[in-house]
Amino acid sequence: MSPSSRDGWRVGVLFSRSGTTAVTETEHYNGTLLAIEEINAAGGVLGRPIIAVSRDPGSDNDSYRALARRMLSEDEIDIIFGCSMSGSRKTVLPIIERHNGLLFYPSMYEGFEYCENLVYTGATLNQTCLPLADYLLQTYGPRIAFVGSDYIYPRESNRVMRDLIEAKGGEIVAEDYLPLGAGASEEMSVIREIERIRPDAVFSTLVGTSAQAFYTLYHAAGIDRAACPIASLTMAEGEIARIGPEKCTGHILAASYFQTLESAVNRAFVASYKARYGAEATTSVWSEPAYNQVHLFARALERVGVLDTRRIGQEVLGEEFEAPGGLIHVDADTRHSWLTPRIGVARADGLFDIVWEGAGLVRPDPYLATTRFEEPSLREWA
Repeated sequence: MSPSSRDGWRVGVLFSRSGTTAVTETEHYNGTLLAIEEINAAGGVLGRPIIAVSRDPGSDNDSYRALARRMLSEDEIDIIFGCSMSGSRKTVLPIIERHNGLLFYPSMYEGFEYCENLVYTGATLNQTCLPLADYLLQTYGPRIAFVGSDYIYPRESNRVMRDLIEAKGGEIVAEDYLPLGAGASEEMSVIREIERIRPDAVFSTLVGTSAQAFYTLYHAAGIDRAACPIASLTMAEGEIARIGPEKCTGHILAASYFQTLESAVNRAFVASYKARYGAEATTSVWSEPAYNQVHLFARALERVGVLDTRRIGQEVLGEEFEAPGGLIHVDADTRHSWLTPRIGVARADGLFDIVWEGAGLVRPDPYLATTRFEEPSLREWA
């Protein structure tokens, strides 16, 4: 028996609860802890509880690197649930590989990555951008403006989204990038540009406090959201509650999960989440994949019986789990997850009306090796 399993299975939880991405990463943290508590309440794994060792990197990549190194080398932790932004994942990745750890990563992201030491439970761009591009072009029009934070996820996502929109006959009429943490003074120039060029929709890859400020300014400028909404892959229920639902109605999210999904599994998840974090707490595409990946890990650990990262990393491949967002499947070839894509429109209570849903699971294509941009995604999957 390994030292980690004598009293329980020690795992690292590395999400920021402070800094520019505190809202969304706290949801990652909450989903992770809820799953751990549920598993422990049911008897743990092989009769032992999962013990979470949690650290807060404060949305700072250097802190992510230092804390991951501490977990793996000093705390003798081999499994980490953590990272949210691609910058933090890229920063931690060499540390994970060097120590032969295993990272479960729950965020939607830009793809173009494969690592034997990672399991990816968030959506890839073919599961989000493909249907979103069709939806925007068919519902609003061909002229799309881009605004994003200046780091790898927005730039890569926008590169793919540009190719998609142009392949389908649309046009990118503006593309702006702002530093992480950008506020009102820096974002007003983008708002003025949108007012001047009047695109049919805005695709935003802003994150954290920058995204919250942008949506607030967009509302204050009086831009007609019915005629020109903001669409994103990240602006979910929790951040909308922080901004104010009245400022976000009509905006669009492409995601694999929404709180409004109607299923017995999701209703139980929402009830448990609210019981744990308060009646006003909302589930989202941030908390749900984080919750799912703990259950995937626990199933693999139960079969392996020891905290062996290589064996657990292999055992989880092919695993299926009836998640709150529906069945998920870990792809054995890519280490990413098969998910059901969806599109939601924000409503007055801060939740989403689901206006489109894929007919079933869509295979992850992180390298866009088999995806054909010109195909009509909505009709194909509807």
